Amino acid sequence: MTKQKVAVVTGASSGIGAATARRLAADGFEVVLTARRTERIEELAKELGGRAHTLDVTDRAAVDAFAAAVGRVDVLVNNAGGAIGAESVEAADPADWLAMYQVNVLGVLHMTQALLPALRASGDGTVLVLSSTAALAAYEGGGGYVAAKHAAHTIAATLRLELCGEPIRVIEIAPGMVKSEGFAVTRFRGDEEKAAAVYAGVAEPLTSEDVADTVGWAVTRPPHVNIDLLVVRPRAQAANHKVHRT
Repeated sequence: MTKQKVAVVTGASSGIGAATARRLAADGFEVVLTARRTERIEELAKELGGRAHTLDVTDRAAVDAFAAAVGRVDVLVNNAGGAIGAESVEAADPADWLAMYQVNVLGVLHMTQALLPALRASGDGTVLVLSSTAALAAYEGGGGYVAAKHAAHTIAATLRLELCGEPIRVIEIAPGMVKSEGFAVTRFRGDEEKAAAVYAGVAEPLTSEDVADTVGWAVTRPPHVNIDLLVVRPRAQAANHKVHRT
C-alpha cells in the first residue's frame, strides 16, 4: 500500500496558504502547515487532519530543526511572503526592503535547502514557489516587492537548471491581482481604506481559492510533467498596470 504523500505549506495561517492547504488535503495529501500564528494553523490542521508547526521561515535554525523533525516530504509549497509599503524607490525605507527580502527570498532559500534531501528521497519531489506577476514586470511604488519577487523567480529558474536529471520538479506560479486576506492591509500598514482602493471597481479579482486551485492542479500532474511557470490573473487584469474598473 502506497504511503500518503506529504505536502508542506508555508504561510498557511491565512489567505493563499490556508486555501492551498485545504486544496491539497482534498487532493489526498497529508498537509503540514507552517506559519508564525500558532492558533490559526493548529485549528486548520485539526480540520484537515494534518500537522501544524509554528515556524518563521526567516529563522534558519528553526527551519533546520523543522526539517529534521518533519519526516517524509513530497511537495514543498513556498507560499510565505508579502509586501510592505508602496513608496517610490527614492522614498522607500531600506528596513522594509530588507524585511521583504528576508521572507520572500531567504525564506524560500531556507525552506528549499533544508527540505531538498527529503524531497530527493521521496523519489518524486516538487518544489513550488508562489511568486507574483511582480516577479516578471515592474510597477511604480512596488520597487522593494518587485525586487524580492524577481529574486524568488530567479531562485526557481536556477534551481530547475541545477536539479535537471533528478526526480524533483520546480514549479513557479505567479498570481496577479488576488484579493486575499490581509495582503493589501499589511502592505498599507493597516490602512483599510487604502487596501480597499486596490480592488475598487474590479468586479472579480482572483481569490485565494483560485490560486490554490492552480497549485493543486500543478502538483498533481503526472511526474514527467513540469509546469515551469504559470501566470494567473483575473480577466479584468491584462497587465500589472492595466486593470478594468467599473
